[in-house]
Amino acid sequence: MDCHICTKETQSFVDSKTNITYYSCAECEYIFKSPQKYQSLTKQKERYDLHTNSEEDQGYIAYFQRFLDFLLPQISDVKSALDFGCGKSTILATMLEKEGISCDYYDPIYHPDTLEANKVYDLIVSTEVFEHLSQPKEVFASLVKRLKKGGYLAIQTQFHSNSIETFKMWYYHQDPTHIVFFRPKTFEILAKMYGCRICSTNDKNMVLIEKI
Repeated sequence: MDCHICTKETQSFVDSKTNITYYSCAECEYIFKSPQKYQSLTKQKERYDLHTNSEEDQGYIAYFQRFLDFLLPQISDVKSALDFGCGKSTILATMLEKEGISCDYYDPIYHPDTLEANKVYDLIVSTEVFEHLSQPKEVFASLVKRLKKGGYLAIQTQFHSNSIETFKMWYYHQDPTHIVFFRPKTFEILAKMYGCRICSTNDKNMVLIEKI
């Protein structure tokens, strides 16, 4: 099967614990589950509804604060933002508002009607979203279109280790709604495809991209 990102041929492997087939691309270091295991939005919502994250939960706030601590020191002249895939909560948008950045939010399940067709932004943030996407390349391209020139795309998703044996023991792919997995190199290749550059990554789970 060809890679969803760079179209190169992938190597398949099977997780013996679940009997799920995965495909790994040596070129862009992208891994994806067999498309037969992709879930509908309805099925995904059943799992998301079990989440009990509250806007009063200090741990939840601290989780987003770590993301902002990575992001905010690196950006400038940002006045407008979009939280793409915010889930039930709009807390990250609220936290950005407190930083003086006007922030819209969108989620295909919980806030599906909030996007303005032609609106563009200085910043788009997307936390723990990309691992759920059946078409990450197309979504990446659509988000870049919503950025102004010089705008930023900040993504948080756990990066895999680039070792198949380690991957099999990794907790992150065991969530049935997590279907695609990335490395910084994956985002570097995506950035080049769509007229962007990588500003920085923490090599763990965050990457900052600029539209040039």
